[in-house]
This record gives sequence, C-alpha cells and structure tokens, in this order.
Amino acid sequence: MKSAVIVFPASNCDRDAATALEQMTGAKPHMVWHQDSVLPDVDLVVLPGGFSYGDYLRCGAMASQSAIMREIKAHAERGGAVLGICNGFQVLTESHLLPGALMRNAGLKFVCRPVPLEVEETQSAFTRKYDKGQRVVFPVAHGEGNYFADDATLDRLEGEGRVMFRYAAGENPNGSSRNIAGILNEKRNVLGLMPHPERVVDPQLGGTDGRAMFESLIEALS
Repeated sequence: MKSAVIVFPASNCDRDAATALEQMTGAKPHMVWHQDSVLPDVDLVVLPGGFSYGDYLRCGAMASQSAIMREIKAHAERGGAVLGICNGFQVLTESHLLPGALMRNAGLKFVCRPVPLEVEETQSAFTRKYDKGQRVVFPVAHGEGNYFADDATLDRLEGEGRVMFRYAAGENPNGSSRNIAGILNEKRNVLGLMPHPERVVDPQLGGTDGRAMFESLIEALS
C-alpha cells in the first residue's frame, strides 16, 4: 500500500501518522506539502491531526483552500482512500468531502485523554479487521470535536451504515451528536474521525487498538 501524508502549516501529528504508516507497511509515506499541486501515485492519503493555520477562522477552513485539496478531491472521486484524523476530519468537512461540521466542545475546554469507542460498522476498507460492536480505546486531543449535522443528515448517515465509530455510552468527550466519533462518505472511501488511531499502533506507546485500521487498509488497498 502506497501512502501520502499531507503537511499543512502548524500540523503537529503529521509525523505521528508517518511513523504509524511506516511501522505498519514497512515503507515511508510521501510527505506532501499543502501547496503542492501534484499528488503522488498513492492508494491512501492521510490528512493528519494538528492545528492547521493555528485554527484561525474555523478549524480546517483555511486548509480546505490549499492547492493540494483539488488533487485530494480528484483522488477520492477516482475511488482512492482518504483518512482524515482530528484536524484532518475538520478539513474534510470544510472541503465538503464529508457532511456536517465540527464545533467547539460542549464543555468549551480542550480535551486530551484516551476515550473508549465502539466500532459501529465493519463493511469498509478502514474497519474490516475490527468486529462490529468491538470496544476500542483511542486518544483524543481537540477543542473542536463536537460533530454536528441536521437530523436528516444524521438519519441518512445512520441508515446507510456510515457511522464508523461512536463514543461509548457515557464517554462522549465533546457533545458530538449521537455520540458520533467517525463517519464515511457515500462512496465509503473517505473516513473522518476525531480520535487518533495512529497513536495506538505500538504497545510501547500505550496501546494497539489502532493497528486494525491500518491492517484493514493494507488488506483492502494492497
């Protein structure tokens, strides 16, 4: 599986994503600057966490206008896989590759801690190595992770099996609608989630619950 990680100004999880990809695939990903106009020939594009452009205006709003986003949209349209983590999820909603928006946490405080999640769907390239209903723990680190969409959109996401991860009951860290932690697009090749699977692929770093996501992608895209 060939991969690329997009680097925006003030990204701070791009190296985390790159390290996880190299550890899981055995190959270094391409590190692509946000103002590049050409995307390498890859199977997976990762939009990493961090605070692109310092989260000015709205989180992900300025990054969504970067030159490379045209190529990422074309990649997704061709069926290529796109994974947006934390700020990357925010960029995907601002780019209209995913519906809804990420708002300020309900408690108006930055949250940084491990959070239990439930795997809602396994029929995707991102989650096929998980079991439906499986409980996993991913860390979160965000101030604007409160997922919001209108009821019709939420019903459609639920009805089409596009809610991939949900915060476990009583564990919602941000007030996200229906405890939603991660969603897919209609073509099921673009995933955005606020928790960080790339931070739990190595037991020395506190957990391995994220490994199955990368194993799923390797199986699906190799």
